Amino acid sequence: MKLVKKIALGFFIYLFFLVVLFPASMAVKLAPIPANTVISGVSGTIWSGSIDSLTVQKRQLEMVRWDLSVASLLMGTVKADISIGSRSSAVNGKAAVAYSFAGLDVSALRFEAPSDFLLGNTRLPFRTEIKGDVSALVDTFEQGLPWCEQLSGKLFLNKVQVANQFGNYPLGDIALGLSCIDGQVQLATDEKLNGLGLDGTILLADNKMMQVNAKIREVNTQPDDLKKALGFLGKKDSQGYYPITYQGRLPL
Repeated sequence: MKLVKKIALGFFIYLFFLVVLFPASMAVKLAPIPANTVISGVSGTIWSGSIDSLTVQKRQLEMVRWDLSVASLLMGTVKADISIGSRSSAVNGKAAVAYSFAGLDVSALRFEAPSDFLLGNTRLPFRTEIKGDVSALVDTFEQGLPWCEQLSGKLFLNKVQVANQFGNYPLGDIALGLSCIDGQVQLATDEKLNGLGLDGTILLADNKMMQVNAKIREVNTQPDDLKKALGFLGKKDSQGYYPITYQGRLPL
């Protein structure tokens, strides 16, 4: 009996180290990778490893690293610290990510990327082109229906340049607060967070629907083409604000 116990214990220890030390490169080879995904330079284990280059739908990420928590698996949760690139990389970020039967949780997220990385080959209305950088800081995100249960963070649009068939609009820096309203993601800004005289919200609802409820007035820091276009928004109110309302699907 003692011999059987020793053999069983040895086998258990062998399985434990086999799982803990299982190469990440082997896991990638065995995984059903989508056709539009290219992975190269995989090293480490499934618990702590890195990928030199990860390309998804022609969007490339470099130096993707992860550290999985073994203890969290015992509680039915996959939890990992993930980082992308470095602060000198065009696309970089980090976050603590957890996934369980309740859904996805993200905390301490920081992500930075140029606008062309996020937009990809998306065709915007009126032959619009957008240049600039996007930075996101999310304290907490908890998945819910249709999008969130909790959300707290900020989104920064840096050095934004918009050009289309109507003109050129150097919009500069715009900051938006991120929150969760009845399961929907809300982005909010006011005149203190931008130089456009803009105040309002964007609500992201189910089925990629978007609802804009905002107002804008003429201020000295607006680009000239934007000042000329304000009259097309309708009649301004007693405080000099023009209405901005829209409801439709996201152009993505």
